[in-house]
Amino acid sequence: MSFHEIRFPASLSFGSIGGPERRTEIVTLANGFEERNTPWANSRRRYDAGLGLRSLDDVETLIAFFEARQGQLYAFRWKDWADFKSSRPSREVTPLDQLIGHGDEVTTAFPLTRSYASGDQTYTRPITKPVTGTVRVAVGGDSLQDGIDYTVDTTTGVVTFAAAPDMGAEIRAGYEFDVPVRFDIDRIQTSVASFRAGDVPAVPIVEVRI
Repeated sequence: MSFHEIRFPASLSFGSIGGPERRTEIVTLANGFEERNTPWANSRRRYDAGLGLRSLDDVETLIAFFEARQGQLYAFRWKDWADFKSSRPSREVTPLDQLIGHGDEVTTAFPLTRSYASGDQTYTRPITKPVTGTVRVAVGGDSLQDGIDYTVDTTTGVVTFAAAPDMGAEIRAGYEFDVPVRFDIDRIQTSVASFRAGDVPAVPIVEVRI
């Protein structure tokens, strides 16, 4: 897949709107009951970057970024200010934030994940674009050292250990992360007059699978 390892300017994504999207197929039966199903195992995020524009300089920055990505052709990183780290928004990232696996004395590579729990239900989201320098890992409650005990591929979100963790040991990680996205439009229409009047352009952004 065509992907540029560059983040959309965070100053422009701040103030945008968006969030997770699901696809649910609903069939209403003759007796009034419903059958619901989904073809998606994972949710997908959508955003509108237009609301983050505050000046004509921001518009110029957006257009430059759009042109460099050739519209929808190249995907890129996006900071979702409402959900960008493994911990709660009010807390600092720690190596104990998220359970990403258990040791079996054989496996050395573990993908990063983030869990969303409500009641008895939990959704586990793949994290494929961690932010460089933010990933912290612990095995069996003991914090490990990046570059010595493990390495992180920030293009895939996979943590690789120098030695396979012990049998049954909890493997946990904390991190900041970006969302892999692309523009969901091949043209941006702007007007100096309308922008000064408060009419900002719509700039749809959609998450892509990695």
